Amino acid sequence: MKIVADENLAYTEYFFAEFGEIQQKAGRTLTVSDVHDAEALLVRSVTKVNSALLAGSSVKFVGSATIGTDHLDIPAIEQQGITWSNAAGCNAQAVAEYVITALLKLKPELLDAGNTFTLGIVGLGNVGSRLATMAQLLGWNVVGYDPLVQRDHVKQVEFAELLNTADAISCHVPLTKTGLHPTYHLINADALSQMKPAAILINSARGPVVAEADLIADIQQNQRKVVLDVFEHEPEISEELLNLITLVTPHIAGYSLEGKARGTQMIYDAFCKTFNFPANKRFETQLPACDALFSDLSLKDALKKHLTEIYDIARDDANLRATLKAGKVDQQAFDYLRKTYPLRREWAAHGGPQA
Repeated sequence: MKIVADENLAYTEYFFAEFGEIQQKAGRTLTVSDVHDAEALLVRSVTKVNSALLAGSSVKFVGSATIGTDHLDIPAIEQQGITWSNAAGCNAQAVAEYVITALLKLKPELLDAGNTFTLGIVGLGNVGSRLATMAQLLGWNVVGYDPLVQRDHVKQVEFAELLNTADAISCHVPLTKTGLHPTYHLINADALSQMKPAAILINSARGPVVAEADLIADIQQNQRKVVLDVFEHEPEISEELLNLITLVTPHIAGYSLEGKARGTQMIYDAFCKTFNFPANKRFETQLPACDALFSDLSLKDALKKHLTEIYDIARDDANLRATLKAGKVDQQAFDYLRKTYPLRREWAAHGGPQA
């Protein structure tokens, strides 16, 4: 069979080569002709999979190696009788570690802050729940807001209370515009006005969760420290926004080797189930060994000594800023950083904890 796959998927050949011809393409620019005679389509979040892309195609399976599904027009996919799958939770650990790394980069003293520091987590799905556990390992006080789930290990509060009390707020919600609890522009002028002026804001979920114009106004007023891995008008980023944000990265919060490999594994398993193939491959067999950086140290001591070695978030920030040209970061530059990104390893690969 013909399989069309985003060129940024990990271990595509290992998992899928035995099933037929694999054509690897740039996910953002996939066309109808690219997928017309394919039986399987494997994507990431930059590909809009809808009726226009799938019109008249032979596609029987769509797999997205991502947590989110807002890029999939699920009703249109199902209407055409196509089976689909995503990879919920595949990179949750990587994103949780990204958030903690960002906070420690901005304020290294937080390693010794204990419960005097309150982290507010908006969205307690796979990522938010793991982040809560990792933050608690550091002794931080954690509060969460999620009207759709209950987590026994997290003190859950109303949104307004979280905004008023948290010293840092991290967003981990899907992008939704309908329903009882839409997340589009959830962090807007009103929400920002309820936050402490010195509270840090982190968004590694979806760009439009934060209203960019309101965020710019808030930073100009409060000099708020903000970390963005996603952007409302992604893949373009304006020079004005870039100059105001404390830490910026090119939508790579979940880009650990384990997270990417796990995502491919999950859609491989769903693919095999769809086509009645035996699923007998495991991503763990493909991972190289790492130095044991946590082995003889406490978690806090290991992070004090090795955090930059494990993940140099400042390098990602510098690389993104270096692509600024003619007043903006454009799609080509943004996508190139993601395509050539040197995948980092999760803490567990170095002997550290995981949620």
